[in-house]
Amino acid sequence: MLACLRAATVIGIDASLVDVEVDVSFGLPSFAMVGLPDTAIRESRDRVRSAIRNSQLEFPPHRITVNLAPADLRKTGTQFDLPIALGILAASGHLSHRHVEDLLVLGELSLDGAVQTATGVLPIAVAARRHQLRELLLPTPNAAEAALVGDLHVTPVGTLKEAIDAVAPRPAGPPPARSISLAGTVSGTAAGTHDDGDVTDVPDFADVQGQALTKRALEIAATGGHHALLVGPPGSGKTMMARRLPGILPPLGVDEALETTTIHSVAGLLPAHGGLVRRRPFRAPHHTTSDVALVGGGSLPRPGEISLAHNGVLFLDELPEFTRRSLEALRQPLQEGAVRIARAAQSARFPARFILVGAMNPCPCGLHGHPVRPCRCTPGERQRYRARLSGPLLDRIDLVVDVPPAPTGDLLTRPSGVTSAAIRARVQAARERQRTRLAGRAERCNAELSERGLRTDCRLDRPTARLLETAATTLTLSARSHVRLLKLARTIADLDGAASIGRPHLAEALQFRMVE
Repeated sequence: MLACLRAATVIGIDASLVDVEVDVSFGLPSFAMVGLPDTAIRESRDRVRSAIRNSQLEFPPHRITVNLAPADLRKTGTQFDLPIALGILAASGHLSHRHVEDLLVLGELSLDGAVQTATGVLPIAVAARRHQLRELLLPTPNAAEAALVGDLHVTPVGTLKEAIDAVAPRPAGPPPARSISLAGTVSGTAAGTHDDGDVTDVPDFADVQGQALTKRALEIAATGGHHALLVGPPGSGKTMMARRLPGILPPLGVDEALETTTIHSVAGLLPAHGGLVRRRPFRAPHHTTSDVALVGGGSLPRPGEISLAHNGVLFLDELPEFTRRSLEALRQPLQEGAVRIARAAQSARFPARFILVGAMNPCPCGLHGHPVRPCRCTPGERQRYRARLSGPLLDRIDLVVDVPPAPTGDLLTRPSGVTSAAIRARVQAARERQRTRLAGRAERCNAELSERGLRTDCRLDRPTARLLETAATTLTLSARSHVRLLKLARTIADLDGAASIGRPHLAEALQFRMVE
């Protein structure tokens, strides 16, 4: 007998539907699987056999053939265990409902028949709705994640026996309603509106003594989505301030939250029973991280750190210590906001629009420019150390900030700086001005302005234009640096509430290009 169910496989951050066809016929006992399954799917034969037997059901001692169609699409993941098990039971006569056209099934099976958590559920749910499927049968811990997609009934199951009951014939009409906890979703509903998220446990800028210039630079970066490089001796507070940047970013919008949740779902980073990601990501990989782990890749492409930081912050501490290959791989994502991974088996495109914050010492010993402690490095050593960052990479960084060590007297007094909440209010007000100006356009912030946007939003009066010409000649700015300088000045003008870029805005933008 033949049974057919619907499943799905994840490719990049998208999902494709797969027909799981199971044939059980007389012959010598065997279990064959075709349709380009990966190793995890081929190993499901033993998991499915044990799960069926340990659920007090009979595993058919016949010839079993499982076909995953389309046959030319490579399938990955352990979420095929449950549809294969249900297909075997249906084809052997244990289930009367052998063809379920409007149901998509996914889940990994334990040997005792329990249904384990799956990854990539959100893109699979989106694919199910796109193909007008009515119901999604999935593990209970993934129910809240799938419920984010409207117009799709979610049926959570915890065991193979519960799944059998769920696919049993039922009266015509919509599936019976089930209670699903949406803890972690936006506003507690599948289609809810976004809120500010929980920022109470995010470090606060009020804890930082002094460093007014660095705080200002990070405020500008948060407002316009600009990249920043912090240069200073060890212990000057570079990491401390970088970790406070997410606390001044505006809250995720609904579309941004869905994008972020999709990437984390594919990467398997969503917690059990977790819903929509409401907090902007902050990723801080170690400098020994490989280029594949940083950018993404593998024989079957997976998202890397830059994609996991999408809509958030990527912090690279000790930036020159990263391999040259890893740093140069950042150039295209920094420019385009996405990365395309091409492999022999398949290719995938991952979004990677983030704020890069790099931190580095001014020299190998870290003491160059220190007001008290002498530097032990030669000029050649300092030059070679800084040369680890290529010109094209530095050309894509808008803000270079000199972070001096805090005076000892300041460290002994109680912090009295501006709070992150106050800075975030200014950032949100400036972002609202950008949102109004960019209404109806693809750009979301000043860092994403197109050439057309530069002509309309970054017009300069004659004195300001002369200042820009002089600076471009003196600093030998490239065309890319010229464009990024205008975008940075536009952000400073937005923070100032100005309708156009003035000389003070351009002058402040220039100071972040003049740090040696």
